[in-house]
Amino acid sequence: MENKNFYRSFFAMYIVLVLQNVISLSVNLADNIMLGAYSEASLSGVAAVNQIQFIFQQLLTAIGDGLVILCSQYWGKKQTEPMKKISAVAMRTALGVAVVLFVVVSLFPVNVVGLFTTDGAIIAQGVEYLNIIRFTYLFFAVTMTLLATMRSVETVNIAFYLSVSTLIINCGINYVLIYGNFGAPRLGVRGAAIGTLTARFVECAVVLIYIWKKDVHLHITLKDYLKIDKVLCRDYFRVSLPMVFVQGLWGVNTAMQTAVLGHMTASAIAANSMASTLFLVVKSTAVGAASTASVIIGKAIGMGDMNVVKKYARRLQKMFVGIGIVSGIILFFVRIPVLGLYDLSPETRDMANTFLIILSVVCVGMSYQMPTNNGIIRGGGNAMFVVKMDLISIWGIVMPLSFIMAFVVKASPVVVVCCLNADQVFKCIPAFLEANYGNWVRKLTR
Repeated sequence: MENKNFYRSFFAMYIVLVLQNVISLSVNLADNIMLGAYSEASLSGVAAVNQIQFIFQQLLTAIGDGLVILCSQYWGKKQTEPMKKISAVAMRTALGVAVVLFVVVSLFPVNVVGLFTTDGAIIAQGVEYLNIIRFTYLFFAVTMTLLATMRSVETVNIAFYLSVSTLIINCGINYVLIYGNFGAPRLGVRGAAIGTLTARFVECAVVLIYIWKKDVHLHITLKDYLKIDKVLCRDYFRVSLPMVFVQGLWGVNTAMQTAVLGHMTASAIAANSMASTLFLVVKSTAVGAASTASVIIGKAIGMGDMNVVKKYARRLQKMFVGIGIVSGIILFFVRIPVLGLYDLSPETRDMANTFLIILSVVCVGMSYQMPTNNGIIRGGGNAMFVVKMDLISIWGIVMPLSFIMAFVVKASPVVVVCCLNADQVFKCIPAFLEANYGNWVRKLTR
């Protein structure tokens, strides 16, 4: 019965989170496909701007994950008042990041897009897109923080429904405004940006209404977000700041991958945009597993039974291996039909196909190490292990090696992509050792 309850609890949350991630990322995939049929310069310009969005999303994810790690332990103890105060700190932090990013991209749009490509036509398309998409940042910060708050009490269905509505709204507006259908103006990248802005506004409004009218666990009100508890604020930042730091660096690392490839050939940035977007969709299986494991492990620690915590950790790792194998197979077989949706040059298509074959192998390792590190170890309270490992692997090994191969050795984009993703495989070893033999359990509640 205990095993059945565990699997029921895991898959009830996991399936919804994976679907939510897939549909949420499909918004970007829809933009890519529709703009890929419009023009390759538009596709590459939006891909460059989406790297900024990706860094922003990584920071918001870390802010939300810190909230979930701390709040899930309080949820295990059935103490909801501290959870409201922690959510308030996270919300202020997320809004602060959104405001800073908005100001930077408003003052220096050309410089920001120019970080990812030197092509003037691509920069012009990216700036046009960025001038509208920047207004989504505040809405997105509010939505991500509130969804993390709901996830900490195992409420995940709202995130799925939001993602569905966002995809429908975005695709509908894209179809009308990118190409000028139904008598609408033909706006290209501006049409795609308007679609995303509308969708982000709607999802923010819906989640606010849901929490106001439907939430039965926390009963959060606006007054709760106006209060600050200094003790819990310190607890939150002690957990979250290392995660924000490493997630921000990881976002920068991913953006630098685009920059490296974008400074090699014009085809490389378009091929990488297509391949990485599809990879991110399949990667949702690992992201969902990490998010689910974090809640399950945190709740178990809050309940106080360390034997159960260790048993859950062992069981989850076996599941992660299975998830990785299935995900790699899926990515390998869907690459051909998805590539057929793009209007790309033969050179770009062949390069994207090779990238996706490489990423199919990478997916297996990533699906084990990411949920183990971010779900079990970090979810158990030991964020510093993940911080140290990422700093060494990404900035001590992966990025220096990739820069040398790209700009000194002048290796092909395919070799550079292998170097850029190598850490997803070799991080499996320290993740396994720490999860099974390390001391990663931390009780964070008061």
